[in-house]
Amino acid sequence: MLFVLILVVSLLAQFFLPWWSIALVCFALAFWKARYGGQAFLAGFLAIGLTWLGGALFWHLATDGLLSSRVAAMLTVNSPWILMAVTVLVGALVGGTSALSGYLVRRLWG
Repeated sequence: MLFVLILVVSLLAQFFLPWWSIALVCFALAFWKARYGGQAFLAGFLAIGLTWLGGALFWHLATDGLLSSRVAAMLTVNSPWILMAVTVLVGALVGGTSALSGYLVRRLWG
């Protein structure tokens, strides 16, 4: 349930707010719903990783690989696929650590 909540709310938030709003969403939802630290981290990690993977693949396919290739060249990365993998990993780690932080803060107060 936490995974689905993070996935849907973060996807909606990213349409209107900056990229780092995912950290606030993961923190708040894990503070509210998480039962275990591992569950919080995994739900945030997988939900944000999947969301950002979908976004990266969408833009890669919509631009026929042109956008991701140019950004990869600009950042001196050899491949757009490496760029997408790093993008997904960064997003997933932000989601996982912020969700775990939300759970730990609730546990600290409760």
